[in-house]
Amino acid sequence: MSAIQLTPAQRKEHRAAAHHLDPVVRVGAEGLTAAVCKEVDAALKAHGLIKIRVFSDDRTVRESALAELAESLSAAPIQHIGKLLVLWRPLPLKAKVAKDERKAGPREVKILKFSKSGNHRPQVKKVRVMGNERVTAGGMVKRARRLKTSAKKA
Repeated sequence: MSAIQLTPAQRKEHRAAAHHLDPVVRVGAEGLTAAVCKEVDAALKAHGLIKIRVFSDDRTVRESALAELAESLSAAPIQHIGKLLVLWRPLPLKAKVAKDERKAGPREVKILKFSKSGNHRPQVKKVRVMGNERVTAGGMVKRARRLKTSAKKA
């Protein structure tokens, strides 16, 4: 595996997006262990852009940790500032379900009806909604309107 190469503009965008993030992985005195690499990989799969805090005081150790993580996890090193490292990897694509494979039949919908005084629990009502029906804000089930087709002029 090799690290992802980014343009300076892409790296700048990711740095800006990572500014407000908190570190999700912390590397202690043991350094980069297999468990740390596994956690970084899991965090990259979940978030895509992560911060890592390294508690080592040696700058060269932190730089080598960033390079090693980027290389082994096929991620892009975004930033190394102080004891914080920022890594980015594109999120994996989720399996998309084809339209014909979706469940087109009836579905169960829960409707909550709250009491006017607010002293009682809300009433839960389960309603079966067909594919051509919708639930209004008031909790009523309405059938979808037919599309009006304009008559072609000959």
